[in-house]
Amino acid sequence: MADLTQNPGRSASLLKMLKTPWAVIVVALLGVAVLDPDNLRGVVEFAVKALAHTGQYILFAVLLLAYLKATGAEVMVARAFVGRETRMIFLAAMFGGLAPFCSCEVIPFIAGLLALGAPLSAVMAFWLSSPLIDPPTLLITAGALGWPFAIGKAVAAVALGLFGGFVVKGLMSRGAFAQPLRQYKPSGCCGCGPKEEEKPVWKFWTEPARRTVFKSEFASNAVFLFKWLAMAYVLEALLVFYVPADLIAQLVGGEGVVPIATAALVGMPAYLNSYVAPPLLAGLMEQGMSAGAAMAFMVAGAVSSIPAMAAVWSLVKPRVFAMYLGLGISGAIIAGILFQMI
Repeated sequence: MADLTQNPGRSASLLKMLKTPWAVIVVALLGVAVLDPDNLRGVVEFAVKALAHTGQYILFAVLLLAYLKATGAEVMVARAFVGRETRMIFLAAMFGGLAPFCSCEVIPFIAGLLALGAPLSAVMAFWLSSPLIDPPTLLITAGALGWPFAIGKAVAAVALGLFGGFVVKGLMSRGAFAQPLRQYKPSGCCGCGPKEEEKPVWKFWTEPARRTVFKSEFASNAVFLFKWLAMAYVLEALLVFYVPADLIAQLVGGEGVVPIATAALVGMPAYLNSYVAPPLLAGLMEQGMSAGAAMAFMVAGAVSSIPAMAAVWSLVKPRVFAMYLGLGISGAIIAGILFQMI
């Protein structure tokens, strides 16, 4: 202890290390090893398998981002959004309903889009709609809960994306959410990198400087996304093993607006992926859970689960994180109320 006191630099480094995702992972796994050693292997395997599944998306995203940076094509991507924000919000919300990403898997793509200069409004539209529905989920939901519920969820996904996109667009027009990323690195800083008037060099490997940019971007983005998603999936594993979603969901019942709002708030931290949720909610609805509460629970659980929130927190500044949560919860409540009325 005295050594740390006499070496403030070392103490600061230690405190900084304790705040990293790696420290959270180690503490969480040590806790399981001490308190429930029989489940340690299961927790680790769950997290590793989930991360390996998402790894393909991380690899694709970081390769694409590094390629665009090295070639200078990120200027073209950013320019494509200029003056077309409204159209991009609609396209992002619609495409989000087709993309087979959960709320954690979409993080690498969101990071790339924001880093390349895409407007936060269009990104938010994709971000909110993507975890809710995709073609396989639509069929699973229809089989477990019926086509009205499946169609309602698909409509809610697109509507939530549009709702979030246009809310953010309105706030951005007043100067909010400038530089939303925590690690904001504008292209061409300090005179390096491609200038806006330059044309992309698609065969970037012919130039040593661009090869260096590619390697640097790939390494930094891969490490950043890997460490935060690793922590997210360890948290997800702890939720699955120790906080059963059915027990959480059983706290919600009855009719009216209050159960719907409660369902959204309870569903927010719960882990409910789009394949597990429909059969679970079908059983709960048979036990008295209202359709509106089920819809709110499903929407909130998909958008704002704890693993997703951990990944979002790592990526964007606190005010953007707060807006993401606010839009997700309010959208889930509105979706539940409207579905209940219909």
